[in-house]
Amino acid sequence: MANLNGSTSDLRSTFLGVYSVLKSELLNDPAFEWTDGSRQWVERMLDYNVPGGKLNRGLSVIDSYKLLKDGKDLTEDEVFLASALGWCIEWLQAYFLVLDDIMDNSITRRGQPCWYRLPKVGMIAVNDGIILRNHIPRILKKHFRGKSYYADLLDLFNEVEFQTASGQMIDLITTIEGEKDLSKYSLPLHRRIVQYKTAYYSFYLPVACALLMAGEDLEKHPSVKDVLIDMGIYFQVQDDYLDNFGEPEKIGKIGTDIEDFKCSWLVVKALELCNEEQKKTLFEHYGKENPEDVAKIKALYNDLNLQGVFAEFESKSYEKLTSSIEAHPSKSVQAVLKSFLGKIYKRQK
Repeated sequence: MANLNGSTSDLRSTFLGVYSVLKSELLNDPAFEWTDGSRQWVERMLDYNVPGGKLNRGLSVIDSYKLLKDGKDLTEDEVFLASALGWCIEWLQAYFLVLDDIMDNSITRRGQPCWYRLPKVGMIAVNDGIILRNHIPRILKKHFRGKSYYADLLDLFNEVEFQTASGQMIDLITTIEGEKDLSKYSLPLHRRIVQYKTAYYSFYLPVACALLMAGEDLEKHPSVKDVLIDMGIYFQVQDDYLDNFGEPEKIGKIGTDIEDFKCSWLVVKALELCNEEQKKTLFEHYGKENPEDVAKIKALYNDLNLQGVFAEFESKSYEKLTSSIEAHPSKSVQAVLKSFLGKIYKRQK
């Protein structure tokens, strides 16, 4: 298990092996009297919702920890613990997505029906989300209780969960049906939603877990948090851009931000750059399901050259992030941050 000097697929299969161990521990948790029915339900729910994605967040805990250890070979125990923390992030993500899909009335997720859409599941999915969230402290207790950084890990997961739920709240209350008002949308609002809803748990949390495991004090690394939040915002702007300009074959989904009245970076930029006539078009057609309305917004995005505006944003962000990273005193922390940036710069999906 400790041999992680091979390919990415080795790392991935080692990581998936740890999922099986954690799942088996949770399905035999002594705090609950299990029956065959309850065990089967939770196992099916976990397999459906937890390991299905790209696993980037979880895998990056192991990558980051290895880089913080200056690339030295990790012991089997270190690989297991870093993987367990990675899976805690994947569990957190599964919990958010199961509940988000209900709130958004979504149909599919990762190319299959959303969990709550399955005939036997329905609103039981709400409780399943609560169970997913409660698995995290069970995993942490079992494997980290004796560690000096145990309390810091609990604090970290609690704080990031609070930040993410609060980001989701700003997003939801900004798009209340019947109160669709484009004039509320601005770059600062977009930044706030993304910072809280996405950047903390997707970018800061994996690195913070690795730092704690490496014996670092998070309070001493405020600049690391700042860089990772900026990276998370850059990542979401790319996502907003690809939703409209990406190729569905590459990104694996058909974008619906225009129909969904999303506070997307594209619409915020369009509001900033448009003339009065174009502003009327935006207000009239944004957030409507009709393909003709959507086509009008897409045409407007092209007229405003949002592809060029994005390309400029991308190169400026890259320069700013790189110089922030290079200002960090620790070379191993720089390596972690550069590895994150390298994975997302100019991505097509």
